[in-house]
This record gives sequence, C-alpha cells and structure tokens, in this order.
Amino acid sequence: MTPTPRTFSHIGLSVPDLDAAVAFYSGVLGFYVLMQPSTVTEDDSAIGVMCTDVFGPGWDRLRIAHLSTGDGIGIELFEFAGNHAAADNFDFRRHGTFHFAIQDPDLEGLLARIVAAGGRQRMTVREYFPGEKPYRMVYVEDPFGNVFELYSHSYELTYSAGAYS
Repeated sequence: MTPTPRTFSHIGLSVPDLDAAVAFYSGVLGFYVLMQPSTVTEDDSAIGVMCTDVFGPGWDRLRIAHLSTGDGIGIELFEFAGNHAAADNFDFRRHGTFHFAIQDPDLEGLLARIVAAGGRQRMTVREYFPGEKPYRMVYVEDPFGNVFELYSHSYELTYSAGAYS
C-alpha cells in the first residue's frame, strides 16, 4: 500500500536573541506570532519534563516563541542558555537539515528587506529556466546565521515540469 503524503508541521530554529528573531520573522517575513516569547525551565512541569526528554538533563532553561507562515507552517524559535554559533553555518556535506525555503512572488523585494534587516544574501538571484519561465531562487541568511532559500514560485510549479531536462 502506498502511504498518503504527510503534511509539514513546523521547523525549529535556534537563535541567539529570541526577541530580535521574533521581530525579524514577523516584521520582515510577515509570519504570524502565535505565542510570544516565554521561558521554560528544567523542572517537573509537563513542558519541563518534555524538554528534558528531548535535550537530556542539564539544559537548565530556554526561551521559546511560536510563529506561523501564511499557509500554516509553524516556525518554532528557541533561545538556549549558553547558545553559540556553529563553526560552519552551511556545512552542506554534513547529514541533516541545512536549509528551508520561503516563497514570495516578489523575491527581490523580500531579499532587499532581509538584507536591510541585517540578513545576508549568499548568492546572485538565479533563474531555473532562463528565458522560458520566471522561476527564481536565492540563498540567504537571517541576521542570526540561519540559512534559507527564497523561491519566487511554488515548489510544485518549479519542479513538476521536468526540471533539469
């Protein structure tokens, strides 16, 4: 039996400054703030025990906020006690997640707002099918070093036409 495709629920991002990250993701990307920043401590509360199950003992405390994209995908932002930047924030050969993507038909306008807010453009805006279809992409970073990609069109439109043939 072929499994039914699942839906994507959320992604968790670690940031050094939760308040600044909420301001960036809501103010620049327009994400809805579902839960304002709050503190969770390592204790016997339901959420404290849940976090200990995930992180192991000794995590002490964290701050967390929940946001949502326009299509209901969650963005869970974490600020951990004792956080630090990765030595390489784009170690694409390492197994695991190395980016996520955001879609905006005004890719260049959003790119300019990201850079103006302290983010970074990692490459030139590129077209998937130059002169044929207007599908564009670019890799960027938020002001905290999280790498993500901007798409001008939906994932399905970009790849359903037999891309790279």
